[in-house]
Amino acid sequence: MSDNLSNKPNNEEVELGQLFNAIGKVFENLFKLIGKLFKLIFEFIISALKPIVQNIKLIVVSVTAAAVIGFAIDKFSPTIYSSDMLVQPYFQSKYKLANNVDYFNALIAAQNYSELSRIFDIDSTSAEKLVEFDMKIGPETPNDLLSEYNEYLKEIDTTLADEVTYEEYIENRDILSGEIFSINAKSKENDIFLSLENGFRKTFENEYSKKLKRIRDSTILIRKAALKVELRRLDSLQNIYFGILKAESESNKVSIGMEGMFPLQQERIPTREYELFQEELKVRQAIIELDRELIEESVYYDVLSGFEE
Repeated sequence: MSDNLSNKPNNEEVELGQLFNAIGKVFENLFKLIGKLFKLIFEFIISALKPIVQNIKLIVVSVTAAAVIGFAIDKFSPTIYSSDMLVQPYFQSKYKLANNVDYFNALIAAQNYSELSRIFDIDSTSAEKLVEFDMKIGPETPNDLLSEYNEYLKEIDTTLADEVTYEEYIENRDILSGEIFSINAKSKENDIFLSLENGFRKTFENEYSKKLKRIRDSTILIRKAALKVELRRLDSLQNIYFGILKAESESNKVSIGMEGMFPLQQERIPTREYELFQEELKVRQAIIELDRELIEESVYYDVLSGFEE
């Protein structure tokens, strides 16, 4: 019995020893694996740096030459001046504006300075200094973008409106979706920009925009004529009602004088003086709005901020 008890602790010690040996082998293998990984990384770094070390002279010469050439180009190349003009086109003249900006750049690329000088009313020497024109959407507020998105939803089919989110519309909108545009001009001279505005004035006054303006003006005149007819009708009704009120007033005086002799009951005729007055105000306000539209959009574009020297 005592021999069995003495053998049991020995067996437990053997098992613990084997467990510790197994754990030691696991850690040993793990450290070997980590060592191999570091060795592979180190070998990769060495192999990557080896071509650089072997060609260090060539690399230094190339970098130095590139720096010198870049400095020389920056030092001796002509200075490029830039100026911006903010415009708000009307009557769809923005399409002609975008087309003409591309046309101007094509003339610059083709070195057609005679045509450029004719368009902008400048001499050929100044035309040769033109470098590039660029057009982009002008400043916009979040409210402007939201209003534009709502107008877009009104124009498309209702089945598609639910599929186009605000974020998708803003991300995919075209440059011509805007109302205000920034025109950037680049030149080798800084005293040419003010002269360029004359050329852009011709851009906005195209035949299509003139046609739209004529249609708009004619529509406003027709609407104003209809509103004036409505005013005359309201004025006639008001005169009729005033006549009725005057007649009722005279009748009341007679009834008061005869009240002691004959009991009279005067029935008042219903009128709509206040409603007519409200309608008249609405019609007059509509005429004012039409006149304001005619005045505010009496030109083909507005220069919000011109080119500066």
